[in-house]
Amino acid sequence: MTRTTKIAVLKLPTISPAARLLAGAALVLAVFAIPHAGQAQGIVRGAQEGAYEGNRAAGPVGGVVGGAIGAGVGGAVGAVEGVFGIPYRGHYRCRGYYNRYGHFHCYR
Repeated sequence: MTRTTKIAVLKLPTISPAARLLAGAALVLAVFAIPHAGQAQGIVRGAQEGAYEGNRAAGPVGGVVGGAIGAGVGGAVGAVEGVFGIPYRGHYRCRGYYNRYGHFHCYR
């Protein structure tokens, strides 16, 4: 008694050159966008301000601790703002007026 087994082989679909080019371009753009994402999340600015305030309050050790904590808090706040799309408004909100062209000016 002989058994005959039929084996079916599936051919994998080939990727077109245009799709490879598009995937490569997307990868390159993603790599170039990484530093901008880090800046946008507030990590660098949080570390700078935390180190400055810590150094001012408690000397060099406070600067190191303040920098680490500032980077963590700045990254967390920046990530939340980035997810919800909240724009960065700086440290203060000024009082001002709109001129007749629609431009906002702060009082000094």
